[in-house]
Amino acid sequence: MKKTIILTLSICLFTIGIVSAQIIPNFSFGVKGGLNYTAFPSSGIFNNSNRAGYLAGVWARVGGLGFNFQPELYVTGKNIRIKDDLNNENTAKFTSIDVPLLFGGKIGAFGLGGRFYGGPVLSFAVNKDQSLTGATSDATSLRYKDANYGFQIGAGVDISSFSVDLRYEGGLNKIAYGDGNSHTRVNVFSLALAYKLFSL
Repeated sequence: MKKTIILTLSICLFTIGIVSAQIIPNFSFGVKGGLNYTAFPSSGIFNNSNRAGYLAGVWARVGGLGFNFQPELYVTGKNIRIKDDLNNENTAKFTSIDVPLLFGGKIGAFGLGGRFYGGPVLSFAVNKDQSLTGATSDATSLRYKDANYGFQIGAGVDISSFSVDLRYEGGLNKIAYGDGNSHTRVNVFSLALAYKLFSL
């Protein structure tokens, strides 16, 4: 009987903890960093090979009732090698400031939980380096736009103050000027580690 009472109380406390974690509004702020894997799909204008890049920045999260809003601000470096039919190569590297505005849900309690989210992302180019390794041609150069927009979807796991996120980003507009770049939209897979600095 005593064991049954203790077990029942434990289950009740655990349930109350989960419900409280979902209902009570909260605010968190932290830093994040990670790697991305970038691809620029094209319609036969050039071939491209994916290359790894980086991301580093800050995030905030506010929510309750199991739902949350998570704006982020981070610097990201995206790299890709492109090649045309004449074997001209261009290593395209550009740096941007990305601003995702993500909406999602969370389940879990006691420092352990899972998240899923999605939303728009704005990207502002701050550096547009291109290192030509072959003869210069229109097919192997990109005239980047200063601003682009897209969407992100992903999921994450929270363990105490640490989080791990796996995310996909799809471009909604072409990232470069010119008819030859009409299908050049960025696709990015990223894996990031985040740390919560404080929560209220």
